[in-house]
Amino acid sequence: MCSYKFKKQGGGGVIVDISSQSLSHINGRPVLQPYNNSHKKNNTCNFKISPPPISPKIKKVNVLNTSNETPKIPKSSPPISPKIKSPIKKVKNDSSFMIVEVAGSIAAARREQVANMQVQRKQRIAHYGRTNSAKFNAAAAVDSTSREAKRCSFITPNSDPIYIAYHDEEWGVPLHDDNLLFELLVLTVAQVGSDWTSVLKRRQDFRDAFSGFDAEIVAKYNEKKINSTSIEYGIELSQVRGVVDNSKRILEMKNKFGSFHKYLWGFVSNKPIKTQYKACNKIPVKTSKSETMSKDMVKKGFRYVGPTIIHSFMQAVGLTNDHIITCPRHVQCATQKPIAM
Repeated sequence: MCSYKFKKQGGGGVIVDISSQSLSHINGRPVLQPYNNSHKKNNTCNFKISPPPISPKIKKVNVLNTSNETPKIPKSSPPISPKIKSPIKKVKNDSSFMIVEVAGSIAAARREQVANMQVQRKQRIAHYGRTNSAKFNAAAAVDSTSREAKRCSFITPNSDPIYIAYHDEEWGVPLHDDNLLFELLVLTVAQVGSDWTSVLKRRQDFRDAFSGFDAEIVAKYNEKKINSTSIEYGIELSQVRGVVDNSKRILEMKNKFGSFHKYLWGFVSNKPIKTQYKACNKIPVKTSKSETMSKDMVKKGFRYVGPTIIHSFMQAVGLTNDHIITCPRHVQCATQKPIAM
């Protein structure tokens, strides 16, 4: 115990009498740490101050672990849900970031599908081998002397001579004769379900049956004449009726446009369509132009004038030059003068 001397003073106050030894002790060392005092044991107070309790060390988990090792998560922590991959990822390029779509994302698959649909659409509405310019470029045409002459592939060594002659002399030559246009329209309809060789062999029979394809005479055929023509020349009755009806429509075109050929050539601005096909399998069976022409003729009352038949008719009368570029007739038809009335 510490020894202190107290003296009472009047007025109720208390005076603490501290000896010089105690005073030097107090001035020399704070009394809060008596265990470091150098005084004698009988004059000091022994206090033992226990150090503050040390808290248990908590192990820190490195969440932002950049190494390949997976961080150790305490068992008490809740389970982490699996990370869902975003369809968009950032790729570092120099000092910036570029947004790149993941190959398997929905957006990338949709864009690929739309691109394929656009390619298919362009193929359907292609210009069917036409040149970029409406004017025929003679320098771009393939001269038969510069390349090996090769006919259109539908002409083979086994082709009938009458069919070869038709290809080499008539097919693709521009026609402006109304009777010849009427004739080739009838022959084109007749070759549907048959072939050109068989129709060409019967060409004279068709001319006799329809009075040399004079529209004014054929338009006057009555029911008796139609039946006798069908029986005599072995032509289907519906086909004969169609020819008679078309002859009447041709007369209407003559009254309206001045001639049948002016009506037909107006669809191509009086200039043949010149194509640049390299193979016959690239030639379409119909074009946008034949579809337009077919619709107009149907409205005017023509029969058997579907877009496929009209396209074949356009090839025959030279409204379009569909000889392949290696065929000698390609350049010849392009430079040949039209056959007029």
